Amino acid sequence: MARVIAIANQKGGVGKTTTAVNLAASLAVAEQRTLLIDGDPQGNATSGIGLTSEQIQRTVYDALIGECSLSEALARSVQFTHLDVAPATPDLAGAEIELIEHPRRELAMRDAIAPLADRYDFVLIDCPPSLGLITVNMLAAADAILIPLQCEYYALEGLSQLLNTVHMIQRGVNEALAIDGVLLTMYDARLNLSRQVASDAREYFGPKVFETMVPRNVRLAEAPSFGKPIILYDVASVGAQAYMSVARELLEREKGRAGRSSASPDLAAADTAVPAPVHTDTAASELGIHEPGAPMNATSSGDSTSSALVHSEHPNAE
Repeated sequence: MARVIAIANQKGGVGKTTTAVNLAASLAVAEQRTLLIDGDPQGNATSGIGLTSEQIQRTVYDALIGECSLSEALARSVQFTHLDVAPATPDLAGAEIELIEHPRRELAMRDAIAPLADRYDFVLIDCPPSLGLITVNMLAAADAILIPLQCEYYALEGLSQLLNTVHMIQRGVNEALAIDGVLLTMYDARLNLSRQVASDAREYFGPKVFETMVPRNVRLAEAPSFGKPIILYDVASVGAQAYMSVARELLEREKGRAGRSSASPDLAAADTAVPAPVHTDTAASELGIHEPGAPMNATSSGDSTSSALVHSEHPNAE
């Protein structure tokens, strides 16, 4: 049975598509049967994995509105034997309107994925940078959410709204939705702000934050323009090594989760616990992040971890 993971954050430019493409590729290389679903009308995951418009016959849009099954929309063995892709085009934006009258409008993606669940080990969904009906569909279909968090001040501003949305989905259409992890992206060990965001994110989310941090990397930014995941474009780059490490962590977590599920239902239920959402206006202050230009006081009573900030670096960013 596939583990369906939605990669979501309402803020744009935090690395959602980069994470979806490169994590899917890394899992496929590890011989995990993987399906990458492009749930963003921009279609960046589709082009980033190497699919061209000439290769696309059916898309996620067609599957959502019921014109075909999701299986019929798949591109098989894209770049890797174990990687299938459900592509998207700008037409997907129209699904928001067409689904309004649908009796199961929030569950259309779940219904589309269900017949394929036994064919894959992982299904990764690249969500759009919004909290509209398409994103709700993707979260309703997911077992868990993976949140890419850019190591910058403004990345925290949309986090409270995303957590509110997760709570809403849990109360409404997907009670079992869990947070599989928070992935720190665009990390630069030279910057105090990056180190502070990383430290405070770990304090807030605890063990849900991946140990691996994805550094800023030119090769990682170049790869999509060649239609290749980073492990095909430059496997020796720090970006490629980072995403392979994230895939290893995800596989280890999945093994641990499966073990907890079989050992105790109570432990399994703990996986669905989501941190209480922080009010949008105070998200940064609650997480201990200072506004750019403001002094960072390492001895501030509100930040128990900031005294160690100047010493916290991660080998992946070297």
